[in-house]
Amino acid sequence: MTPGGAGGAPAAAASLDAWLDWQTRQHARPIDMGLPRVTAVADRLGLRRDPPLTLTIAGTNGKGAATTLAADILCRAGYRVGRYTSPHLRRYNERVNVAGEDVDDALLRDAFVAIERVRDAVPLTYFEFGTLAALWCFRQCGCEVQVLEVGLGGRLDAVNLLDADAALVTSIGLDHGDWLGHNLAAVAREKAGVFRPGRPAIWADPTVPEGVEDALTKAGVTLCRLGRDYRIADLPAGWQMTGAQGARDWPPPGLPGAHAVRNAAGVIAMLTALSDRLAVSDADIAAALRAWQLPGRCERRGHVLLDVAHNVEAARSLVPILRALPAPVTVVLGMLDDKPVEGVAAALAEVVTAAHLVDLPPPRGLSAAALRARVAPRLPVQGEHATIAAALAACGTAGTVLVCGSFLTVTAALEVLDG
Repeated sequence: MTPGGAGGAPAAAASLDAWLDWQTRQHARPIDMGLPRVTAVADRLGLRRDPPLTLTIAGTNGKGAATTLAADILCRAGYRVGRYTSPHLRRYNERVNVAGEDVDDALLRDAFVAIERVRDAVPLTYFEFGTLAALWCFRQCGCEVQVLEVGLGGRLDAVNLLDADAALVTSIGLDHGDWLGHNLAAVAREKAGVFRPGRPAIWADPTVPEGVEDALTKAGVTLCRLGRDYRIADLPAGWQMTGAQGARDWPPPGLPGAHAVRNAAGVIAMLTALSDRLAVSDADIAAALRAWQLPGRCERRGHVLLDVAHNVEAARSLVPILRALPAPVTVVLGMLDDKPVEGVAAALAEVVTAAHLVDLPPPRGLSAAALRARVAPRLPVQGEHATIAAALAACGTAGTVLVCGSFLTVTAALEVLDG
């Protein structure tokens, strides 16, 4: 298939936006879990033949932050690293990063052209196009290591077309229930699908749902678990991690919260398990920990705190962070219809004294009025707004303003804050 044909793909020189818009129409459903289609195209591109050393990171929350930290540690250690994350906040290029820099439009277009030349009639989703493009870019750029964030779940996610040399599950919580299941055991089984027999498998969540570890053991996977195989403890000026190689003291991570320390420890455990193939120093790890930041994750902009939290566990993790910030706490909240709105509201109610609700676009986005009907019993709603700009203006500058609920909400806030 040649890009640019009548009614077909965009021309090779078309804009990146044109390619991305076209991709949204190449599959009947925006999400279609399963590996046969994307694996078939990957094999035509040779992406599973002698790939770079691959680290795969899954989890309900924290997987993007952990992916970013792991990639930065390896970059500091001198490796040429490809990092794949999703979704993006402002530019699609944020998803595909080589050696610490987002790739440019031209390389992404070349990747999409290469995919389209071999795709034939195989339908791919927007995310599947992006995953294949990232893997293709990492090959073209000579990456020695690729650190891949799972998009949704794990077992059936496009990232899982590769056998990870090591994998990490950061956390288990209820989200995307229609695809992953409505109990923690079902979610855990899906996320554990990124593990491979005989290869390092790190479990950074404090608990493992009943039956999950037994099933993994029968499949030849041995978990390295937080609280059993390695431990973490607070120190006056940082934290300590104790594992098979003894105790190490680490500086506080750039990202706040106990969950950030758990995620960091999981990354360190994964890299330690690969120390015979990937040499990193304590200095590399400490420097990356201090510098660890991620747009839209506990990002401070003056009195505004931006966080993409959109499930109950993520909202709960914000509570102790908000308690340490200036009061009162006002929330600007915009959410999607399929998220646990009531649970998020209940978690935030512990610290929030006022709420301003904002419209998100249909079909999945809730209007401020619809959101109010679901949160009003829990949150003290003071306003409904059509735009983030109006909501932020209504909050004033006293205390702390939390913007959360969705990547869409935080992206819109960043556009306003950056003018």
